[in-house]
Amino acid sequence: MKSLTLKIVLPLTVISFATFTKWWYAIPVDAPDTMFTGFPLAYACPGWHTSMSLQIFITELIFDILTYFAFWFILVFCFNHFIYRIKIAKWVTIILWTLSVPFMASGIFLVSNNNNLFYIKRPYDMQVLETGYEF
Repeated sequence: MKSLTLKIVLPLTVISFATFTKWWYAIPVDAPDTMFTGFPLAYACPGWHTSMSLQIFITELIFDILTYFAFWFILVFCFNHFIYRIKIAKWVTIILWTLSVPFMASGIFLVSNNNNLFYIKRPYDMQVLETGYEF
């Protein structure tokens, strides 16, 4: 299963984390209405102190990544164990990693902005007005 985790689960986690998310239109306490991003928890929103910055909530981000990882791990494990023994061709692994590397690079680029604010946990409450899913 270790081999399948490296060859299938990790790239699928990165790809799905970057492509499938949920938006949250909410009103934080004592702040303007804001669009949050994240599934199943909101882990990022625009920074209020300057444009092109983000507020990133580390606990929620880690929980979201682990949720995506657990989903793909359980799916691959059950398929491999109960339905059909998975044998990965080298070209499939190369394609999956080739697709996931640009997503990782863009995520690193966004996070490396020195104007971003990082919080261990979201420091304010919010009232969610509307939500939706996006690709």
